[in-house]
Amino acid sequence: MRSLLQVTDMWYRRRLLIVIWKQWKRIKTKVTNLIKLGINKYKAYECGNTRKGYWHIANSYILNRTITDERLRKAGYVFFSDYYEAVRR
Repeated sequence: MRSLLQVTDMWYRRRLLIVIWKQWKRIKTKVTNLIKLGINKYKAYECGNTRKGYWHIANSYILNRTITDERLRKAGYVFFSDYYEAVRR
């Protein structure tokens, strides 16, 4: 069950990143938010101005480095594997 929930969490996290990326609609907003999260200006512009699809960009190094699991947990998102571990104890 644990491995199934971990795979589901990976998919769930990627979908969350897609939703966050879509909420930052404009290139300027994407670049500004990436800079706020600690990416240098050149890389932020490069990532914010990409023409790649949402699914591809959600798996990128930049987004995975800036929007971490800890930030998502702090924002209030619950992961299935965390809940499983809490119930199992």
